Amino acid sequence: MAKVLKIRDLTLRDGQQSLFATRMKQENIDKLLPLYREAKFYIMEVWGGAVPDSVMRYLGESPWDRLRACSKEMKGISLLSALSRGRNLFGYVPYPNYVLEGFYKEAIKNGLNVMRIFDALNDIDNIRDSVKMINDLGGISDTAVCYTVDPKDEPKQDVKKKGFFARLFGGNDAPQVPEKIFTDDYFVNKAKEMEALGAKMVTLKDMAGLVNPSRIYSLMPKLKQALKVPVDFHTHCTPGYGLAAVLTAIIKGVDIVDTNIWWFGGGSAAPAIELVWIFCQKLGIEMDVNMEAVAKIREALKEARKALADFDLNKDKWPNDFDEYYKNMPKEIDAEFDRAIHAATEDNEEALLDACHKIEAYFGFPKPNELVKNAEVPGGMYSNMVANLRALHAEDVLDEAMALIPKVRRDAGLVPLVTPTSQIVGSQAVALALDRRKGVADYSNKNNQFISLVKGEYGKTPVAIDPAFREKITGSAEEKPYDTSSFREPANPELPEFDGMKLAQNDEEYLLLELLPAVANTFLKNRRKAEYDAKKASEEAAAPKKEEKVEEKVEITGPVLRAPMGGTIIEIIAKPGDVVKSNDTVLVYEAMKMENDLQPDLDGKVKRIFVKEGDVIATDQILIEFE
Repeated sequence: MAKVLKIRDLTLRDGQQSLFATRMKQENIDKLLPLYREAKFYIMEVWGGAVPDSVMRYLGESPWDRLRACSKEMKGISLLSALSRGRNLFGYVPYPNYVLEGFYKEAIKNGLNVMRIFDALNDIDNIRDSVKMINDLGGISDTAVCYTVDPKDEPKQDVKKKGFFARLFGGNDAPQVPEKIFTDDYFVNKAKEMEALGAKMVTLKDMAGLVNPSRIYSLMPKLKQALKVPVDFHTHCTPGYGLAAVLTAIIKGVDIVDTNIWWFGGGSAAPAIELVWIFCQKLGIEMDVNMEAVAKIREALKEARKALADFDLNKDKWPNDFDEYYKNMPKEIDAEFDRAIHAATEDNEEALLDACHKIEAYFGFPKPNELVKNAEVPGGMYSNMVANLRALHAEDVLDEAMALIPKVRRDAGLVPLVTPTSQIVGSQAVALALDRRKGVADYSNKNNQFISLVKGEYGKTPVAIDPAFREKITGSAEEKPYDTSSFREPANPELPEFDGMKLAQNDEEYLLLELLPAVANTFLKNRRKAEYDAKKASEEAAAPKKEEKVEEKVEITGPVLRAPMGGTIIEIIAKPGDVVKSNDTVLVYEAMKMENDLQPDLDGKVKRIFVKEGDVIATDQILIEFE
């Protein structure tokens, strides 16, 4: 009997997140769902990750509506999965258990089956409660151990600083190149701990595509031998390892692999299912998917990708049409599939990568991204950095920020890069690049989440953080874990401008406020406004528009506080007439999904404030003038 390989389709969540910054609208997803019924994937990932944030922030849509739409169409056909960050859920800070349980309960009620739970630091304590909750609520807990790599060598900027790694890893006599941290045993032991918690399946989650085929050749058999539950493999193609690593994982006995459908595969996303299918055909492995139905989805995805052109990193270079190129595939390319299988079986990584790169080149997929490979970052992190810098009109900062990611990661305890640590480190790398451009000291501008990470609020980092660095960033050398009792429940005010309607109208909307207060506040206000306007329109004709007042140009005569980075004003703490000191927080703004406190660099009296809450600001924009 042929071995059966199960597939988790990522197209509607991780695929569009990695390639198109999670901008896919519900109307386009609705067109695809009937076709997915025929494909009968084992699992479809449709929710979690960046979806709850992005659909509210950028699309003005409800995450709950998205989950319900998928569940209504796919119920009884494919298991629906979401990605949860354990204690961080789908947000960027640790949440108390009652918030986690509320979300899990609501998600399962609305049709979710599988919750993939991971922690960005691989801190088992941060996923323990989530596994139990999902199991108790009748869901399937899928725990993910995050794959990452040790630094290749000492960073160039620290070569002259004797004892850098000794300070980082502890011990005055530590060697310049430390003992490896992320060994096969490290990942196997983490997986065994997860199974012991009650996980129903375990995923090796390679969010940056850094696991090379030879590593999978040694690691996958160890995982299979150590675990009784099914093993899933998740990777990306950004650095050029993805397809070869998936082939090796299949040969070494993996139970489930994660793929995308053609137009949403390859590049910074997971491998395309079509290429995996060709390999399975040659290996005599049955892939548990209706590929005729996949072909229909593939055709429909063309239009879906066209609608995402503004966020498409490769909009001028799509892959070649699979049906045409597979039908006319020359013998030498067909031979590369056979050569890749032979090389994977023999653990000949050089030949395997060469064959897979020739296959990908023939089908028109992007070449390995050396910048991403060297910086060791996930594809989704890369595309989100590009999208956000584009919105800030600061694309020219990208190369400098990417080059600084390894430094920021080392400083923060060698954290794996996966949401939220990828966003935290990425945002801080951008701030560091801007610091250097301005000629100020490194870490002059720190986002609040980076401070929390270094403080210890996200959990135990794989390597202890240098106490001197912690003191520099947080003001104290002492590690301080997150205290869930400090979680502030968001207000749910009545909105007088909308006839006193409550901001959140039900439990699911209030859960969004608990999860992402700043984003949900804007989203829900827009919803209430739309409801209010619709009600008023049915009762009376719209009032004529008031003539806009032309504001006089105001002359600036005193010292000013400027925005270090573009973003959105969340909260204004100071007011005209206040006397503030240089370490007082005068406003809070959001940039690249991170909240940042802003303090002036002088003591003074506030004369004028030029922004209001909700305003979108540009880099160097004047925010406050002082007497």
